[in-house]
Amino acid sequence: MNPHVDRRSILPALFLAAAVVLAGPAPAVAQTSANRVVMQVSDGDTAKWNLALNNARNLQTALAGKVEIEIVAYGPGIGMLKADSIVGNRVHDALASGVKIVACENTMQAQKLAKADMLGGIGYVEAGVVEIMERQQQGWSYLRP
Repeated sequence: MNPHVDRRSILPALFLAAAVVLAGPAPAVAQTSANRVVMQVSDGDTAKWNLALNNARNLQTALAGKVEIEIVAYGPGIGMLKADSIVGNRVHDALASGVKIVACENTMQAQKLAKADMLGGIGYVEAGVVEIMERQQQGWSYLRP
C-alpha cells in the first residue's frame, strides 16, 4: 500500500462499492403486458374503413381481448366518423367493444365539420398525425389498413 494514502479516505469508497454490489442491478422498467395498436384511417374509401374495423375485431379475437386499439381518422378518412357514415353502425360496435376511435380536429376544421356532425361516442385529437406519432413513441404498434 502507498504510504502516502490516508486509510480514512479509502473507507467511504469501500462502503459505496459494497452498497452498489449488494444492491444488485437496477430493476427493469415494468412493461405493460397488453398489446397496443394504433391504426391510421386517412382514405375516403369505405373498403378501407371496413378493413380497419375488421382488423380491430380480428385483433381483439386473436388476442383474447388483451389489446388496446385506437383508430385515428384524418384527411379523407374523416368521412368514416361523420354522423351519416355508411359504416356508422360498425363504428358504434367497435366503440362498444372497447376500441378507441378519434377524429382529427385539424381535418374537421378544414372541412368545416363540428362535433355535432360526427358520430356519438368518438373522441377527438388536435392533430391525427401527431396522435399516431406520439403513440408510436409510446411503443404502440402502427397499422395502416
